Amino acid sequence: MTNADGTIPILIIGGGIGGMAAALALARAGFPAHVVEQAPEFTEIGAGLQLAPNALRVLEGLGVMPALDEVAVKPRNLVFMHADTGEHLTTIDFGKPFRRRYGQSYTVMHRNDLLDVLLSACRDHDLVTLENNRQVEDVQDLGGGALVRFADGDTYRCGAVVGADGLWSRTRRLLADDRPIADTYVAYRGALPVAEITAPVEADDEIIWIGPHKHLVQYPIRRGELYNQVAVFRSRRYTPEDEFTDRWGVPAELDEHFASSCEPVKAAISLFNRDRRWVMYDREPLDNWTRGRVTLLGDAAHPMVQYLAQGACQAIEDAGCLARQFAAHGGDVDKAFAAYQAERIPRSALVQRVARGWGRVWHDNGDVIPVLRDRLFARRSPDDYTDLDWLYQPVSS
Repeated sequence: MTNADGTIPILIIGGGIGGMAAALALARAGFPAHVVEQAPEFTEIGAGLQLAPNALRVLEGLGVMPALDEVAVKPRNLVFMHADTGEHLTTIDFGKPFRRRYGQSYTVMHRNDLLDVLLSACRDHDLVTLENNRQVEDVQDLGGGALVRFADGDTYRCGAVVGADGLWSRTRRLLADDRPIADTYVAYRGALPVAEITAPVEADDEIIWIGPHKHLVQYPIRRGELYNQVAVFRSRRYTPEDEFTDRWGVPAELDEHFASSCEPVKAAISLFNRDRRWVMYDREPLDNWTRGRVTLLGDAAHPMVQYLAQGACQAIEDAGCLARQFAAHGGDVDKAFAAYQAERIPRSALVQRVARGWGRVWHDNGDVIPVLRDRLFARRSPDDYTDLDWLYQPVSS
């Protein structure tokens, strides 16, 4: 879909969850959105995904909640346990008190299930154009527009460009010469059919086992048919010189780190596929996401470590805000982009910073922080949501 002069009104680079949500949100607000994705098909790598009320409110506005509910799981509780001692630390009740407070249930699902629902909704909308096998080589701001050059030599002239091209974003290079920061932690992920798990499974709960320089997350996905597990640990073998090699964060370290864990955790670790590990990266927050008619969204704008489970949630928030600002400013790109980043940068930067701190609280092995953490956890009641309000309550605009 192009303008009379042959330009694409809004081009979104990246067809992941953030890019697809942005396309759908813009289309539902009446603005044509054209998505280009470098992969041969629209798909997500990984397994489980957590969606908190702040993201679910946006998805509800996009009309996709009935489809999501068909494949999602809504945990009864989030339970924190100590990975080594097996001691119960605290529980967060996701039941009626949580839903009354935030208007939504906490939801977990397979990443690809969420993308498939968004993709189906985009395909059904006349204002969304989708292209695969389109590898972007360069993005140029032209002042009153933008030029996107592809690996095959083709170019698109655009009225606006949204870079939703992830952690290693090419679009971000227009705005910053920074690079992702490795925090020396790696993750092993996987989902198994529940029938293949011999240990007892708490089908209605999400469980997080935390301990010195490691943690394990477990929860059911895909209507409860699969059990998602993520094991994270700090590699002792990491060196900056080896960052882009496979000489650190190896399976032997996975076993070494969790060897001192309680039996349920060790049993879970034994089930992991060891073929691939994910390095934990984030970046320093930016104070500007926009250059002319080019802006950023999702991990391209604010990649964050996983400890608040907000990476996808913040991208979805971005999508809702971007479309709302386009509508509020009558499609004026400059005003919409300015208002979008003015609202989103302070919020997402705070989440980035708090996620880092939360990871340190989980993983500390000193004499003070774990003792204080466990004592505070033990004192809170399951329906005390005081420390979640800043993240889950509706954002004023």
